[in-house]
Amino acid sequence: MREHEAELAARGISVAVVTFEAGVLARTYVEETKLEWPLLLDESRALYHGYGMLTASFWDIWGPKTWWVYAKALYRGEKLRESDGDISQRGGDVLINAEGRIVLHHVGDGPADRPAVDRLLEIGPVWPEAVG
Repeated sequence: MREHEAELAARGISVAVVTFEAGVLARTYVEETKLEWPLLLDESRALYHGYGMLTASFWDIWGPKTWWVYAKALYRGEKLRESDGDISQRGGDVLINAEGRIVLHHVGDGPADRPAVDRLLEIGPVWPEAVG
């Protein structure tokens, strides 16, 4: 998604990243990824649970989709590292329009399951006052 930052900004789409990890893990994530979007902490995981992002199964976490993402990352020369956090916490994507309505709610099947950025950009125009 980061490679589409300029297009998201041009369309008036704001991005926030939510994590349940606080302290050193959150700071390390921001530093390693050079995250410029706001990082929101949900240590109690109330937001995760409210959106149905519960615990993933072993197969969801370590299935073929995940290995495919790792293989592509290695091919690009990225360095993989072991996670210090709870890898069983499901993630997802939620898009909320200017009126506060949820226009996309996606609960990931595993770490590799995210909607394509093109799909998110298709939905983006529901913020009419932010476009143009």
